[in-house]
Amino acid sequence: MKNVKVRFAPSPTGFLHIGGLRTALFNWLWARKHNGKFILRIEDTDQARYVEGAVDNIKEALAWYGLDFDEEPIFQSKQLSKYEFFLQQLIEAGKAYYCFCSQERLDELRKLQTINKQASKYDGKCRSLTEEEIKKKLSDNEPHVIRLKVPQTGVTEFDDIIYGHISVDNKNIDDQILLKSDGYPTYHLANVIDDYEQKISHVIRAEEWLPSTPKHILLYEAFNWSKPVFAHLPIVLGPDKSKLSKRHGAVAALKYKELGYLPEVILNFIALLGWNPKTEKEIFTREELINEFDLNKVNKSSAVFNITKLDWLNAQYIRNNIENLDQVIKEKYKKITGHDWPQSEKQFNKVLAISAQRMTRLDDFVQESAIFTAGELEYESKILIPKQETRESTIKSLELSKVTIKNIEEKNFTETALKDKFKQIIASNSLNNKVVLWPLRVAITGLEKSPGVFEVMEVLGKDKVIKRVEKAITSLQTG
Repeated sequence: MKNVKVRFAPSPTGFLHIGGLRTALFNWLWARKHNGKFILRIEDTDQARYVEGAVDNIKEALAWYGLDFDEEPIFQSKQLSKYEFFLQQLIEAGKAYYCFCSQERLDELRKLQTINKQASKYDGKCRSLTEEEIKKKLSDNEPHVIRLKVPQTGVTEFDDIIYGHISVDNKNIDDQILLKSDGYPTYHLANVIDDYEQKISHVIRAEEWLPSTPKHILLYEAFNWSKPVFAHLPIVLGPDKSKLSKRHGAVAALKYKELGYLPEVILNFIALLGWNPKTEKEIFTREELINEFDLNKVNKSSAVFNITKLDWLNAQYIRNNIENLDQVIKEKYKKITGHDWPQSEKQFNKVLAISAQRMTRLDDFVQESAIFTAGELEYESKILIPKQETRESTIKSLELSKVTIKNIEEKNFTETALKDKFKQIIASNSLNNKVVLWPLRVAITGLEKSPGVFEVMEVLGKDKVIKRVEKAITSLQTG
């Protein structure tokens, strides 16, 4: 496929959300797959809803996720003269007209249509104004908008990659406003003009714009311009099958950075929201996503945002790429705790290797590493006692462990050697693993569930392990 050029065109009426990020990703993948161009366009014609900082947020989010664009972004608010030029062409050709109806009249019209169970649309009152009437109203500075003069007969049709052939009776299409009373173009006019001017080959956008597409088709036809290919993406639903919103948790795209998710994981996850690669494969590298992505494999049905699946993907990525994450995890650790990692680089790498197996998000490292960095562990002494054992038998077990540990030379204080030694001790004393290893695990970690007891012991070192075992014995004796 040649000359592919797509755009992500958000409105700065809020921060970039997950649905918008997926739209950006699908556009980016399509461009990269076909060696085309991906561009950013800021559609800021809705000045009333403009949110300060939204543009910076959009750019920062795209940068963090690695969705690079190929041209400097354009801002529609800085191109008003261009839209006015093309709009005058439509008026002169009789394809658009001035409308002087007040908001009060439009509200009343809508109310009557609702009562009569009619579709809400403009009734065309100003379509029949004479040239003299229009000039008089303009010279009197009457507030006005400019509307598209939709043909009142016939059909408008187009083909959508995802939704197939779509045909709409023109009588059901509203005379859409093209220029608002504040002098700014609406989304519909500016969008079509910019897509044509920027030579956009494929318009890949959210399903919510599907009903507006016939209006855009009519604009292309009014200008006698060739149309791009359209692909409308199904909406993303929350776990309760309603449209994804703030009440479902994190929706802002950059919030996932704060929460300890990796950008590669989010992209992998949202790529599968609607797109079905037709395989059992679930984990993709960025290069694999580019190679395998196909708009023809995007489903019509809405996709459900499953946070459990996202957590699983993030955990898998952490475990499989731990050697590449040491720096970002150190930064997370410092941000959360307020200080640098307190031990050596060698110790950090050992702790990270163990912690990674239990981490879901990057933030989890602080909690998972606490057993290695803590001085005194806090826990209730009763959790040291295995089921069906007594306080006295547990003290004996810990005393046995302490003696065993003291008799192991520092140079042999390794996971393998510890495991072998304790296996011998348990067997020679006719004990079972739980009686010995349960209290030992709790003594050195303060937890009932933790990483493997011997790998933790190796990382802690002989002296710290002995001190923790001695504290456990004392807590049982005095508790």
